[in-house]
This record gives sequence, C-alpha cells and structure tokens, in this order.
Amino acid sequence: MDQECSCEACELKELFFKNVSSDQLSSLCGSRIEKKYSKGEYIIEEGRFIEEFIYLKSGLVKLFVTNTDGKEQILSFAKPFDFVSLLSLFSKPHYSYSVMVIEDSTTCNIPIEHIKSLILLNGTFAKSIIEKMNRVSDAVIRESLEIRRRNLRGRIAYVLLHFSDNIYKSREFELPVNRKEIAEYISMTTENVIRALTEFRKDGIIKIYGKFIEILAYDKLVQISEHG
Repeated sequence: MDQECSCEACELKELFFKNVSSDQLSSLCGSRIEKKYSKGEYIIEEGRFIEEFIYLKSGLVKLFVTNTDGKEQILSFAKPFDFVSLLSLFSKPHYSYSVMVIEDSTTCNIPIEHIKSLILLNGTFAKSIIEKMNRVSDAVIRESLEIRRRNLRGRIAYVLLHFSDNIYKSREFELPVNRKEIAEYISMTTENVIRALTEFRKDGIIKIYGKFIEILAYDKLVQISEHG
C-alpha cells in the first residue's frame, strides 16, 4: 500500500499515515492523483472553487493575491513538502489567492470531500489538519512582518538569505523570480530592487550572473538583513 501511495518520504506520511485507519488510508490512496505543471502555469486561481487538497511534491511556487488595480502582491513561496491549498480550505468555498509555478512542479491532489469526511469522522486527523493550517498561516504572517520591519537593503538581503537558507540550501543559486516579482514580494519598486542588488554586487557581497546569485559575504548579508 505504501508503494501505491508513494508518500513515504513526504509530510503526507505524518499527516495521514499516523492519523487514519488502514481502510481510510486505502480510500485516500485510491483517490489521490499527481499533476505536473510547467513554469508559469496556475495550480490555483483566485476565485476558483475549492475542489482539492493540494500538496507540493516537487518544484517551487509563489502564492499571491491580485489587488483591485490588477497588481500582484506575493504572499509567500512554497517549496516541496508544503501544502499550498490550506489558506482558504475551510473559510470559504473559493480560493482567496492564486498559486503559480515558478519552477516545474508536481502536486499530489486529493478530492476535498474526502478530506472533509475524514475530519468529521476522525478527531485526531482533524486536529492535525488544524495544526498544519495554523503553521502555514503563521508562516505567511511572520514573513510579512519580517519584511515590513526592514529597510530596503534589509529587505533585499532577507530575500536572498531566504532563498539561500530555506529554499536551495546553497550560497549559489538561480533566482526563480525576476526583479519585478521581488519588488512585489517586499513592497518596493523594481528600480529600488535593481539598485540594491547593484550595490551589493559593487560592495563584493554577492556576484550576479544574469539570474544566478552567489553570496560571497554571507555574514555581511545577515548583518544587512538585520540592521540595514
């Protein structure tokens, strides 16, 4: 059954395997499907009816809302082993945000009605879902507050460290978003982002090769992130 579900190495194991019966697990596995997405495709569109519980198996995505003037505001980035459909799951019938692929991605999808049925039948599983939803929303709020308390240079340093430490686990990586998207994420102008990155390069803190970033002075970047 584990091989059919192919969930041994992801958080679905913790969420489902430890909290549901073998019959319930078998039903979940039978309804589970994988979907593949290319860069630029939507996994979730704001306003769409919520039909599935979605888990990111591989790739990288951005969560964002569209303002009344049509501009995007990036809320967060999600990496493998993140649940990307939890923020609106039970608060309303339609998604209040969008999820777009920024690196080719694969999701695991389970019909939302199966999840709701399990919640009604299994208190332990319901508790696990609530805890996971709270962790996701807490992380989005924490990211927003961490960015807002920094000045421009601190915000750019925070973003670079976020991709280095939390996404790629490397001092050298390809930025998966462009300068405009970084500006949307940190609520600054594209021009300010370009200027700050240029300053970091001139100061020998980073190297820039197109979209590739190499952090040369990690401790200095941490200092800028914290103090500007």
